[in-house]
Amino acid sequence: MEKKKEYRPYVPAEKIVPEMTVFSIIMGALLAVVFGAANAYLGLRVGMTVSASIPAAVISMGIIRIILKHDSILENNMVQTIGSAGESLAAGAIFTLPAMFLWAKDGVMSKPGLIEIMIIAAIGGLLGVFFMVPLRNALIVKEDATLPYPEGKACAEVLLAGEEGGESAKTVFAGLGIAAGFKFIIDGLKAVPSEINTPSHGIAGYKGQFGSQIYPAVFSVGYICGPRISSYMFAGGIVSWLVFIPLIVLFGGKTVMYPGTATIGKMFAEGGASAIWGTYIRYIGAGALAAGGVISLVKSLPMIVKTFRDSMKDLAGGQGGSTLRTDRNLSMKTVIIAIVVLIVLTAAVPQIPVGIGGAVLIAVFGFFFAAVSSRMVGIVGSSNNPVSGMAIATVLFSTIILKVTGTVGAAGMKAAIAIGTVICIVAAIAGDTSQDLKTGYIVGATPKKQQIGEIIGVIVSAIAIGGVLYLLDAAWGFGSKELGAPQAMLMKMIIEGVMGGKLPWGLVITGVVLAVVVEILGIPVLPFAIGVYLPVQLNACIMCGGIVRLIYDRKKYATEDEKKKTINRGILYCSGMIAGEGLVGILMAVLAVAGVSSVIDLSGEMNLSPAAGTVGSFIVFAAMIALVIAAINGKKKKEA
Repeated sequence: MEKKKEYRPYVPAEKIVPEMTVFSIIMGALLAVVFGAANAYLGLRVGMTVSASIPAAVISMGIIRIILKHDSILENNMVQTIGSAGESLAAGAIFTLPAMFLWAKDGVMSKPGLIEIMIIAAIGGLLGVFFMVPLRNALIVKEDATLPYPEGKACAEVLLAGEEGGESAKTVFAGLGIAAGFKFIIDGLKAVPSEINTPSHGIAGYKGQFGSQIYPAVFSVGYICGPRISSYMFAGGIVSWLVFIPLIVLFGGKTVMYPGTATIGKMFAEGGASAIWGTYIRYIGAGALAAGGVISLVKSLPMIVKTFRDSMKDLAGGQGGSTLRTDRNLSMKTVIIAIVVLIVLTAAVPQIPVGIGGAVLIAVFGFFFAAVSSRMVGIVGSSNNPVSGMAIATVLFSTIILKVTGTVGAAGMKAAIAIGTVICIVAAIAGDTSQDLKTGYIVGATPKKQQIGEIIGVIVSAIAIGGVLYLLDAAWGFGSKELGAPQAMLMKMIIEGVMGGKLPWGLVITGVVLAVVVEILGIPVLPFAIGVYLPVQLNACIMCGGIVRLIYDRKKYATEDEKKKTINRGILYCSGMIAGEGLVGILMAVLAVAGVSSVIDLSGEMNLSPAAGTVGSFIVFAAMIALVIAAINGKKKKEA
């Protein structure tokens, strides 16, 4: 039998180069906060987050080359390892925690405190890291040939192409600056409307409405996700805004239908299609989202069972006795003690009101979903990892157990969302840690140092995320048009439904049936359901980004390498735009809370007519797309 060839990383195990330095820790922590805040804002707006690993890596490479005048691939890798933790923790937190803020507005309970949010997020993030550590040898090393870990491999390729670091970093920073400028013009100065719309009250008796937002980050999501996912979301928006809303208005008329308090006709006359969307369509979308999460989980069950079984089988085979630098993990003794301490804290601290039973649930669900998430991202990538489905299953099961055991009312609701939050963060961080460890395996990083880097990223992000959530809620409020928070609204709906709260079940079940029909047609349910839930204007803007990506995907290139570089330039530029808009979005929230927004608001002075506003918005949007295209095309080399 032929012996398997030993893998040789880019930096050999016997070579020692700078890795966990003061710079990499500070830079990684800073990027963890920046991308965590930006992704929190993005996720609450569009229900999706994007990976921060590659932007963090290229920013690090650019700064190291320009400022420090040296380059260490392992130092760059450490920056992206710490930095990407912020995005993953933010994703887990925003899918669940805003439900507590919404209940506070309903008078059900008080808002979660900053310390409470920090503790919940930190415990979830740390458990995600520690649960993944014993699985590294099984998933990353033993199955190197069978588990590709697409994002981890892509990030490694960026790091290995280090000679392009400066140019790539410029692309990210250019996108960041451009998006910051456009966001400030649109939402700060309010020089032009943020949307381009057809008349709000329909045309010739037809009450549907169509339009597009003009935000850089929303457009960027479409480019990064690609035309297929964008089209599914767009189709969901068309169904809700051009089919459901006109039908509700047509047949509703003088009807008062819960949860509305006025006749449908009056609501439409006063608030247009947006009023119908906010009162009825979001429940249909929530039903579709819930069904989509369950369907994705059920479809993944065979893989989940197999991957968990294989992971446990490989884990039972031991961690190996290698003493090489590239095989060194955190000691199992440290990992086990840390997990036990975290579970005890979960049961003991009053900020997580779950008790011993809830802590046991978190331990069982957490390890199971960490193992599943770690392997599944290796197969299908982080973008297709059914974290929301796992969270839905956890929240549903936990709420049922809490109700059966007599923990009901505000205490039961709070406990259920706390359990769901921890599990959601565990799954998100475990998947992110796996991708980062795969990158490190390829470039030759020290696993133990990467695992410590993940811990640093988790702690820093946990400290920051509470402030970000408070700021965004104070500025616009969760569940508003600005911050739809679709997943958190869904978790709220599930818990209220199980606990016996009053819900418009007719609308919810309509969404469930719609999701089943979409699944029968072979269309991915979750992006379609998100499209149903969110405003069509947002989906249309995402679709515009998807169309630009489609053009470049189908364009003819001299070589495959040229195609890859061109599309990647767009991804880096759009990643920068998401970060830029997210940061200015946070700044706008600060200004709104401080009462300064009205001082810089030019909309009153300009007093644009609807037609002039539409033209202005169209010009701004076209200019932004033109700049994106120019960035994707890059500098044309002069022929000799």
